Amino acid sequence: MAVRHAKLIILGSGPAGYTAAIYAARANLQPLLISGLQPGGQLTITTDVENYPGFAAPIQGPWLMEEMRQQAEHVGTEIVSDHIVRADLAHRPFRLEGDGGESYTCDALIIATGAQAKWLELPSEQRFRGFGVSACATCDGFFFRNKEVMVVGGGNTAVEEALYLANIAAKVTVVHRRDHFRAEKILQDRLFRNPKIAVIWNAAVDEVRGTEAPLGVTHVALRDLLSGDVSEHAVDGLFVAIGHKPASDLFEGQLPMKRGGYIVTVPGSTTTSIPGVYAAGDVADDVYRQAVTAAGLGCMAALEAERWLATREELREAAE
Repeated sequence: MAVRHAKLIILGSGPAGYTAAIYAARANLQPLLISGLQPGGQLTITTDVENYPGFAAPIQGPWLMEEMRQQAEHVGTEIVSDHIVRADLAHRPFRLEGDGGESYTCDALIIATGAQAKWLELPSEQRFRGFGVSACATCDGFFFRNKEVMVVGGGNTAVEEALYLANIAAKVTVVHRRDHFRAEKILQDRLFRNPKIAVIWNAAVDEVRGTEAPLGVTHVALRDLLSGDVSEHAVDGLFVAIGHKPASDLFEGQLPMKRGGYIVTVPGSTTTSIPGVYAAGDVADDVYRQAVTAAGLGCMAALEAERWLATREELREAAE
């Protein structure tokens, strides 16, 4: 099978990938974007989006990603539906292998494969995802103003989400499977001092319950992990905050990574340890994880790739 070569390949089709493609195409780099398993990324499973600039009324996540895709194609990006299963960054040009046997090479690579929130993997959780069940307080907290919500988890993410929600919701209940948090002590102190936050220890979500028409959460059933008893708690929303997993497995052992698998980049940049390889969006961002910051990082990656490719071309011409 023939090998396809592109000056620049972008892996991932979320806000970071599409924004990188828009900037790269406008710079005449003729980028090739490989969409991956979930074209559009996490926003394709998000309903109302109110915090993406430029839209006065709430918009639908899938619609926003389709608009980004069309914009990227309109300015000259070629989009390929494939899932990369192997990557070789040790040799130039960089080489990628798709799960259907297709091979790709490139001079520069932007990794924008994103990250996925970890879920409880309960059927009831999946049924209400986007309709009262969320994994992002900063994305969806606004919809629960003056309502009662529950947060599941015991690390920094859970405590930070609970503190954020306490500024919006009437009451926040944090549920943790153990009898102590893993979060930083300063965060725990803030949580315990907040009168709007309660904690239920040694418990796990047994089932999410709610209405079908319209779809919405009304209760969460908790199982006491010591006694086995199940109790029902009335809440309007459930926030799952048990961490995220960046889609960086392809590059394990090839690029330095932070704890949790986030690709290390130069501070204030998307540059990785390998010249010509850039990481943008949630695959490298373990702090903000927002669509708008991912888009900004995608822009940075394209501009940095353009400059690197231009410098490389100038050096090649000078050598000739």
